Amino acid sequence: MANNNPQNPVRRSLKRKFDEDFEEQLQDHAPDRKIPSNARGDLIRDVRSHLRLLDSAFSSSDSDRTAARKASHALCELAEDEEIVSVIVHCGAIPVLVNNLQAPQPGRGDDATRRCDYEVEKGSAFALGLLAVKPEYQHLIVDSGALSHLVELLKWHKSGVSSRAVSGVIRRAADAITNLAHENSSIKSRVRIEGGIPHLVELLQFSDAKVQRAAAAALRTLAFKNDENKNQIVECNALPTLILMLRSEDAAIHYEAVGVIGNLVHSSPNIKQQVLQAGALQPVIELLSSCCSESQREAALLLGQFAAADSDCKVHIVQRGALQPLIELLLSPDPQLKEMSAFALGRLAQDTHNQAGIAYKGGILPLLKLLDSKNGSLQHNAAFALYGLADNEDNVAHIIKVGGVQKLQEGEFIVQPTKDCVSKTLKRLEEKIHGRVLNHLLYLMRVGDKMVQRRVALALAHLCSPGDQKTIFIDNNGLDLLLQLLESTNLKQQRDGSLALHELATKASSLTLVNAAPPSPTPQVYLGEQYVNNPTLSDVTFLVEGKRFYAHRICLLASSDAFRAMFDGGYRERNAKDVEIPNIKWDVFELMMRFIYTGSVRVDLDSAQDVLRAADQYFLEGLKRICEYTIAQDISVENVSLMYELSEAFNAMSLREACILFILDQFDKLCIRPWYVRLVKHIIPEIRRSLTNALTKPVQHEPCQEQMTS
Repeated sequence: MANNNPQNPVRRSLKRKFDEDFEEQLQDHAPDRKIPSNARGDLIRDVRSHLRLLDSAFSSSDSDRTAARKASHALCELAEDEEIVSVIVHCGAIPVLVNNLQAPQPGRGDDATRRCDYEVEKGSAFALGLLAVKPEYQHLIVDSGALSHLVELLKWHKSGVSSRAVSGVIRRAADAITNLAHENSSIKSRVRIEGGIPHLVELLQFSDAKVQRAAAAALRTLAFKNDENKNQIVECNALPTLILMLRSEDAAIHYEAVGVIGNLVHSSPNIKQQVLQAGALQPVIELLSSCCSESQREAALLLGQFAAADSDCKVHIVQRGALQPLIELLLSPDPQLKEMSAFALGRLAQDTHNQAGIAYKGGILPLLKLLDSKNGSLQHNAAFALYGLADNEDNVAHIIKVGGVQKLQEGEFIVQPTKDCVSKTLKRLEEKIHGRVLNHLLYLMRVGDKMVQRRVALALAHLCSPGDQKTIFIDNNGLDLLLQLLESTNLKQQRDGSLALHELATKASSLTLVNAAPPSPTPQVYLGEQYVNNPTLSDVTFLVEGKRFYAHRICLLASSDAFRAMFDGGYRERNAKDVEIPNIKWDVFELMMRFIYTGSVRVDLDSAQDVLRAADQYFLEGLKRICEYTIAQDISVENVSLMYELSEAFNAMSLREACILFILDQFDKLCIRPWYVRLVKHIIPEIRRSLTNALTKPVQHEPCQEQMTS
């Protein structure tokens, strides 16, 4: 499923916000800006000088305040460079900065002693926030007593003084709390213990929009994976204000607000219900059309959270107009935005009332395209959404029509859960191909354009049940469509056709003989092993390579038409006592006779072709099949063409069909061979014949009674 941790985007957003605000601050105090030396020694001296000045100028006099202000600004500028942060900390900056957070709350009539507009307090909070960007310094800052002072600064909103200076101090205090608590569960809890949450909630209604944004960012961080903080934020009545902020025209404000709500509802069903009851659903849906991509992303994620296990809510989300913008966001160039949209659609697609709607609004094709993503989470969210859509019979034909089955079969899926999800989707599609769904697909295969016809035929070759194969591929010309692909000049079409025909062929019983030793087509009674080349009761002798082989006419007559013609017809061998056998080796003849007497032999690969030739000559179909089976085990990319020629020479149907299966299955390896095109053109009539025969009259073999023995 989706990655529901929005903290990394928050950190990037906060850092960017710090940078923008700092540029603004530098413009306000351009004469005070000092560029630090590149030399480390000079840098350390500069930092220590600023700290000494800041530490010694802790008073309300104008001169001290001016000096302290310059020192705090200089430290902030240096802390902007994360590589310098460690130097600043090691020079002892934290206790000095924490000490300068302490200042009397502003009051009316205090202008004479506060001409510097609280720049020192603001600069100290700002600098500590920058140092807290490095996680290793978060606890060091908190242990120095910073939290209590920062919470005190948050209280300045109660002073009744509304000025840019006061707003700046409050905002920097909230920002510092955000960075201190980032991915730090213990500090999140300490902020709550210090009493910071109620003040942050109150600041959501502050007149300064930047303060609202900073307070929301802090609450967003504090709420993430901290149930106690979540509950306190809700208890402080933050929800009504946050929902109003969702409708703000300021993108920065509604982005932070939707982020807070998202973290509040994550893994908290009770809070989710409270958020929905407070009226968050519609403004969140409206944020899908925001000009701020970050707000769109958070809104999509939040809708996915709303839709988790609440069927009614899933329907309400769709009814209120979320589908179209979510589907449009699937086409965004922003990978995270596509990921969150697919996440939301995946949750919505698990409801039967929404599945047809997502397809109707055009969601299937963009979801299929996302399967090509190299982003594992994005790919999985798209696959999960398609799994939901495949549950609706009305969507099956649409998925197949646009090439969805091929996309699911050919995709390179990054993680195992995605592979499992895709397998389940294909299984779900397979289970629905019957009745009106099958009739719809057959209709498309008859009247659709050529591309649609081919997609349907390809999908059905892999997914249809054996009982429907004749209807699809013989009665409705599906076989012709697949064979046309095999003859195409387009390599991709050739491959698709080849694999589909292989799938179809392996389901047909007459083409699976290579998978098991074949039975004899003519069961009979055998004399037994003890009579092989035994002169006892022998009434005919064969001369093979100059040696005598004793045999019994009754056994030979029962074995094949060739021997019946030899001994019961008008041939000279009829009355001959010695019959010469030319062109057959002794060991081959002995093996052939052993089969005639026992019905079972083991044919090794070295002699299989010679035995096949003899079995064909003497019409011994059972022995012939054993030879074909043995030879078929040796089919390879290098020899398949020769093997097919061998099957034609001896009318070896089982071997021929094994060659066909191999050729269809090994397309990727064979298509680069110079003889491949010629071979395929040659075998297409045989593929058509074999499949037509198999699909029209499926062959059901009886259990094999002949055992292969050594």
